[in-house]
Amino acid sequence: MERRDFLKITISGCALGLLSGYPGFPGYSRSPLAPASLSREEARYYQKLPDREIRCDLCPRFCQLGDRERGFCGVRENQGGKYYTLVYGQVASLNVDPIEKKPFFHFLPGSEAFSLATAGCNLNCKFCQNWEISQMRPEQVKNIYLPPESVVATCERYNCPVIAYTYTEPVIFFEYMYDCSLLARKKGIRNVVVTAGYINPQPLSDLCRVVDAIKVDLKAFNQNFYHEYVRGQLQPVLEAIKQIARSKIWLEIVYLVIPTLNDRSEEIKEMCRYLKNEIGPDYPIHFSRFHPMYLLKNLPPTPVSTLEKLREIALNEGLRYVYIGNVPGHPGENTYCPGCGRVIIERYGYAIRKKEMNGNKCRFCGREIAGVWS
Repeated sequence: MERRDFLKITISGCALGLLSGYPGFPGYSRSPLAPASLSREEARYYQKLPDREIRCDLCPRFCQLGDRERGFCGVRENQGGKYYTLVYGQVASLNVDPIEKKPFFHFLPGSEAFSLATAGCNLNCKFCQNWEISQMRPEQVKNIYLPPESVVATCERYNCPVIAYTYTEPVIFFEYMYDCSLLARKKGIRNVVVTAGYINPQPLSDLCRVVDAIKVDLKAFNQNFYHEYVRGQLQPVLEAIKQIARSKIWLEIVYLVIPTLNDRSEEIKEMCRYLKNEIGPDYPIHFSRFHPMYLLKNLPPTPVSTLEKLREIALNEGLRYVYIGNVPGHPGENTYCPGCGRVIIERYGYAIRKKEMNGNKCRFCGREIAGVWS
């Protein structure tokens, strides 16, 4: 059976990718989780406090919880003074996607990523596209049990070179992601993380040792926006971006442009200057088009002209790889050599139409192109 045929059989839905029954799937078991079915893997990065309380140190919320209380994410629970993750191996969304869908444009272009997520998130974005699982507790969604060994075995069986931790917020299923990544790396499978970057320095440092690339959704360059529309803070995300760049694993940034809320030219100019100064000009940034959804349906889709203007600002500020996202067929999807200006990767949506590179260099002028190409 071809991999694409396998996917047609096993995966129903699109963005959510909830699985339909398929007895041949490794480690397969699917059901809404009753309380007794929740995983009970001890969480990492927490401190025990008096009176059976704990403090979670995984993300900047530092949730302090009494017995039987859960953190903001809804998937980590204090049970008698010990902290547990309830979603270890409990997959709520699963699919095989082009790596460009994440989006990664400078990481193994044209490859396929075995993509998975559990329920839960440590943010509450009013414009979330996967809110049906990210803003739910694990008991409220359908899940399959897929331990790390089965994740890696499935990747090998269907020749997927990459595992992507995506769709919701991988930080909240850190232990599962870490163990999958560690096992996958031993088998030569790459690991990529799609995250909002709301994570503390120590767990991020540990994660960077076992994954190959991280894409950060930078929601705005404005703390007021983070407070009102994300229920989080900007500064920890900026610190995470700098830390990822220092770690030398591959980094890409997505900025979802929402009309009237985070699209001011001066703010974008300030952000681009910050990124160039703090991490350098070679990490790609994607300005993506917003479409109304979840709790933010009162605004129109982002005008393409706005995306074009912001892309021009970023290029003028010295960022070398600036993309327009969610506008299939736009020239801003292509990769241009910063040396000669020629198109070296031509895209239409998630598909690569043409690639003009010799290894990691432009075929026309020989300029090295930042990224992971093999």
